[in-house]
Amino acid sequence: MSEQENQQRQEIPFAAEKLSEARTAIFRGSAELLAWRARVEKYHQADPKRARECYEELVKARKRLTAALGSARLALLEMEDYSAAGTAGKLQAGLTGFNLMSRAYKPVYEALRGFAGKLPKRADTVNAQVIGRLMNQVRMGYYPTDPENISHILRAIRFPEGVTTNVFDPCCGCGKALRQIAQGNNCYAYGVELDEARAEEAQTRLHRVGVGSFFHSRISSESFHLMLLNPPYLSVLNQGGTRARHEKRFLVESLGHLMVGGLLIYVIPYYRLTPDICRILGENFDDLSVWRFTDGEFQKFKQAVILGRRKKRADDPEAGTPLERYADPALLPCITQVEEGRYALPAVSRTVETFKGERFNEKELERQLSQSDSIRRLMNAKSTLDRTDKHPLLPLSIGQIGLVGGSGMINGLIECDTPHIIKGRIIKVKTEEREEKYSSHGVHIGAEIKEVISNKMVFNVLTPQGFKALT
Repeated sequence: MSEQENQQRQEIPFAAEKLSEARTAIFRGSAELLAWRARVEKYHQADPKRARECYEELVKARKRLTAALGSARLALLEMEDYSAAGTAGKLQAGLTGFNLMSRAYKPVYEALRGFAGKLPKRADTVNAQVIGRLMNQVRMGYYPTDPENISHILRAIRFPEGVTTNVFDPCCGCGKALRQIAQGNNCYAYGVELDEARAEEAQTRLHRVGVGSFFHSRISSESFHLMLLNPPYLSVLNQGGTRARHEKRFLVESLGHLMVGGLLIYVIPYYRLTPDICRILGENFDDLSVWRFTDGEFQKFKQAVILGRRKKRADDPEAGTPLERYADPALLPCITQVEEGRYALPAVSRTVETFKGERFNEKELERQLSQSDSIRRLMNAKSTLDRTDKHPLLPLSIGQIGLVGGSGMINGLIECDTPHIIKGRIIKVKTEEREEKYSSHGVHIGAEIKEVISNKMVFNVLTPQGFKALT
């Protein structure tokens, strides 16, 4: 497979993959349904105990089959194939209420297999037009929450008096939505954004912004009173080759930053209220409510908002069941109907000890330094010596003048009544010293000649009257 084909394969939408899986599961499940029903009939008289065991397997087979139909329905809703999604919903409801001891299995079997036969065999065989539209959405990846719906959500929140609350958005975009929540409500706003351009813009609106992937950031646990979570509507390939949704991954990995009693504002398409996400919400949150966005936004992005208070996790396989019914848009109340002040934030002061993005945020450091009074005073501070002309306390000796000149400290233009350019340099000078030698009796016995190397300071001076060399 070429690199380009492999890239295209990885970009196949999650919904298309789920349809392919559902097709296989429905074909297999419908066959299992018939097989277990036949075994129940076979052992009904001869071995009642074994017949009961076969009936229990028949019940399990129906449960798996209804789950596959539910998965297909949600995937079809994501692809905006509402007719096929409606068929999947009717089959799911009919199968749930079907009498398993009935002998009329043939129409059920044929209906299930007829529906499955219309689903794609592989994710990459889905209609190209559908794939193109979905992938355009994936590449956009960024759906900022509009101000009107944020205003409706705000009506449901009660901020504590006299307490500064910490509000957090793990994928804050340009920071507009979180800023709207925080503004005027005594909040300290924190955000993380992967895109550097959007992160830079968010820094003009929020108090702290972490740059880079939220999943590689370091942030204190249970430090936030409110979390706004509007994750990218994307699927990604895991290391094992399976697919995972960002909506679920963000929820699982971010909820630990919300304090117990803190408010979650979770914005996702209504068709992403899958059983696994509903269970996570049910096990970790109390007082859950689900609302659709106003008509214009709902028609464009099919978004719903789930509100709930965090609680200590309680393991319960059925915890998410009450939420699953809201995957039907007909049952979703509009956010305009949310009760005013329903969700009170905890009146608890909390410090966010650690907040570090994946990448070092130079812009934030620059902003913090510019706002620091200590740094400003340090940079502007000047001693009395710095503010006056410098004059030596005592006249310079010849040796000191030589050191200053030789080091280059007085090289350049000298501004005075007679401007001149001066450059000092040190040269090596060799001289000979003769020393006469005498014996102990005073008789001259010769002379010793020594070579002495010394440093000589030369100042080359260029004046209006010409060049001079001073030694």
